[in-house]
Amino acid sequence: MVVKLLHEKGLKAEHAYTAAFASIGLSVVSWAGSLKGEPAGIARADRWGIFVGEWAPTFFALGLALANYERDHDPHHSTTH
Repeated sequence: MVVKLLHEKGLKAEHAYTAAFASIGLSVVSWAGSLKGEPAGIARADRWGIFVGEWAPTFFALGLALANYERDHDPHHSTTH
């Protein structure tokens, strides 16, 4: 199971959530940078923004999977928060 392997390597749900929010910001930055720096104009900028923006749902899903794994398998995980 991939989630178990990632958890054993030290990846936590909080890391995945942080990556998701960072990818949202990176999507805006890459869109704005591509808009100004690419001669292809807004079409290429939109593609870059969408490409990077598609990472966020993946990271959020991974965060949820890790949170569920931590809840069910980590003896140090508190269930009272």
